[in-house]
Amino acid sequence: MNFPRWLKRFGSSLLIGGQAIAATSKGRINSLDLSEQLMEAGPGSFMIVLITGVAAGTVFNIQVAAELSRQGVGSQVGGLLAIGMAREIAPLLTATLLTGKVATAYAAQLGTMKVTEQIDAITMLRTDPVEYLVVPRLIAMVVMAPVQCFLFFAVALWSGQVSSTALYQIPPGVFWNSVKDWLIISDLPFMLIKALVFGLLIAVIACGWGLTTRGGPKEVGTSTTGAVVMSLVTVSLMDVLLTQILFG
Repeated sequence: MNFPRWLKRFGSSLLIGGQAIAATSKGRINSLDLSEQLMEAGPGSFMIVLITGVAAGTVFNIQVAAELSRQGVGSQVGGLLAIGMAREIAPLLTATLLTGKVATAYAAQLGTMKVTEQIDAITMLRTDPVEYLVVPRLIAMVVMAPVQCFLFFAVALWSGQVSSTALYQIPPGVFWNSVKDWLIISDLPFMLIKALVFGLLIAVIACGWGLTTRGGPKEVGTSTTGAVVMSLVTVSLMDVLLTQILFG
């Protein structure tokens, strides 16, 4: 049976991800590359997360606060913003941003190395390319995706409070009290679990697409695009499953 190429690549990506997780559990980690990848997935992406967090919190709040104020329940704006961000918007938007910023870099870097036969050279030196290249990238995303998600959530809440106070005269104390009343203690850990799973999926797919690139330099762009599309589709489907499991 002739399976579509994207399905074969997805299967290969899962195998590569499994190898990387196994190598990580055995402590086979390329620590030199790890620090560079942590910077790429962390501080290197903070600015875009901060800007989008401010915009998302403000826009969401303008939409919600305007409607709730008309209904006479403007005091509940903060709580609604908090649960919306924690349960859905923060992990999903963070994953989308990291896909655009980090997954493209991973797929392009590894795809370029594949078509220029650098991966073959690493293998000839009796070094496992998965341990050497994939493990640091996977760890970086698993560590930094929850950090970025929490940063996004905090910035979005803060911008929501500022905008609701400035535009709708909702006192900060009222805003934060509604956050405290609406937000369940388990919402934040569940938000971080979502972010961690999304980070793992993005790293596995981006690295898998990079390592399965075939042909010349032109294919690197195709692989990068394919990795982004597959990451977004997989994250969206996983989001439905995790939402049902964690919040259903």
